[in-house]
Amino acid sequence: MSELAIGKKAPDFEIPRDGGGTVSLKSLAGKPVILYFYPKDDTDACTKEAIAFTGLLPEFEKAGATVIGVSPDSVKKHDKFAAKHNLAVVLGSDEDTALANLYGVWKEKSMYGRTYMGVERTTFLIGADGKIAKIWPKVKVAGHAEEVLESVKAL
Repeated sequence: MSELAIGKKAPDFEIPRDGGGTVSLKSLAGKPVILYFYPKDDTDACTKEAIAFTGLLPEFEKAGATVIGVSPDSVKKHDKFAAKHNLAVVLGSDEDTALANLYGVWKEKSMYGRTYMGVERTTFLIGADGKIAKIWPKVKVAGHAEEVLESVKAL
């Protein structure tokens, strides 16, 4: 797979989403898309990130953008996560990690000396033209949703 880079066409996808149905990049053509990958529903940082994006959702929508959070969790887990925290962003399920691999965020990680494969928290801003406008690797959650919003507004 070629390395994803700013200015390159974002790989298309169609994945199951919370609430049933699917979400695809093709169906959102002509609008900016925020595709944020996170490791796991209902963990501290992932919850804060989802709540931050949900809180700013009206502003993202005003800018014409769609926000999609993606993790390897099942649709059922996403539904529980969304209900528990009143989340309004689209939550995509990538149980086979095909999308995380396609976007290059399925990485070797280590914690407490143990090495494992997992999602590296990364956000992609895809412009209305379907090209990657910005990439935030190894995201720190505090202030991230606000920073992404500023970049959407600057498109």
